Amino acid sequence: MAVELKEGMAAPDFQLATSTGGELSLRELRGRPVVLYFYPKDDTPGCTREACAFRDGEAELRRLGAAVLGVSRDTLPSHQRFIDKYQLNFPLLSDPDGLAVGAYGAWKPGSEGVAKGGVNRATFLVDAEGTIRRIWRSVKVDGHDQEVLAALEEMIAGTPR
Repeated sequence: MAVELKEGMAAPDFQLATSTGGELSLRELRGRPVVLYFYPKDDTPGCTREACAFRDGEAELRRLGAAVLGVSRDTLPSHQRFIDKYQLNFPLLSDPDGLAVGAYGAWKPGSEGVAKGGVNRATFLVDAEGTIRRIWRSVKVDGHDQEVLAALEEMIAGTPR
């Protein structure tokens, strides 16, 4: 059984195929903050609103030096269609086996009578040293991008939330 991640813990590393080509590990992004968000499925209403909100906040996120990574179990071709359709400006990572999803506790089991589970929308704010600074679980999409941006600004300024 995986350890439940908490703020202040080291972010689990992963190596996943990325929509920008090749593979990416979280370790490669040390030295800059990372907004790591897990989402259920490409091109669905909530996932599209969430991705487009992060896309639209790119200038502020870049100003703060942050990288944004979206992770789902979708394939790279699905990710590329999603990126092209909505002009997303950050990489999407494919986790078909659910290894990162599981390591971050972003999997929700099926409900009683439903065998199939799915990815639970969750976001992790990881600092430049690889420490989880904020966790949002069961994210409500509307306004979430602004919550993440505010937490990122607080983290960089060194102020408590």
